[in-house]
Amino acid sequence: MNDQPANPSTSSATSSATSSGLTALLAHLDLSAGQLEGQPKFERRLSALEDIYADKGAFQEVIARSDPVVYSVSSLELGHGAGDLHCGLGVIQPGRVGQEFFMTKGHLHQWREAAEVYIGLSGAGLMLLEHEHTHEASTLPFGANTIVYVPGFTAHRTVNVGTEPLKYIGVYPARAGHDYGAIRARNFAQVVFAAPDGYRVLERSQLVQQSTQR
Repeated sequence: MNDQPANPSTSSATSSATSSGLTALLAHLDLSAGQLEGQPKFERRLSALEDIYADKGAFQEVIARSDPVVYSVSSLELGHGAGDLHCGLGVIQPGRVGQEFFMTKGHLHQWREAAEVYIGLSGAGLMLLEHEHTHEASTLPFGANTIVYVPGFTAHRTVNVGTEPLKYIGVYPARAGHDYGAIRARNFAQVVFAAPDGYRVLERSQLVQQSTQR
């Protein structure tokens, strides 16, 4: 899941969820508010995302007008044992910076073996995937009624290419953790741009080549 606080210690072998009683294992989705009822919601504003956008001029133009919330995550973290799972409700707002869409920072898991499942609830988006070692990259459609499985050792970023909020659930191991530094250093290999028929996906190396030829 995107932009979670640092994980609490996972040294305890007993799940705190089960030790606190089974009545605590229920949560309600408030999709209109984009929040899991009774759980905190973290918001990421555009000003914190400058390093992920290719067009720095367009970024500064948007920031000069306002600093909108790009996405939010509301998390349910009941247990921190070795076998526990966490989940979060993510909401990415519609919007663009130049020709690039609103998107998440993207990350690898600190525990690289950790996989994650994304379940689309509403909206239209894309999931950028990139293997850390092979650098194989792909962009998958993601939105309402779709599920994306993110294997271990795979960086992932979610992009809203629609006109309404993209809402989804992410489920991941409690010990997964989040590593944003590796992605910040090089960014994703693929970039999504708006196009007359929706969107197009380019290799970042193409953008670098085009900018040097100007």
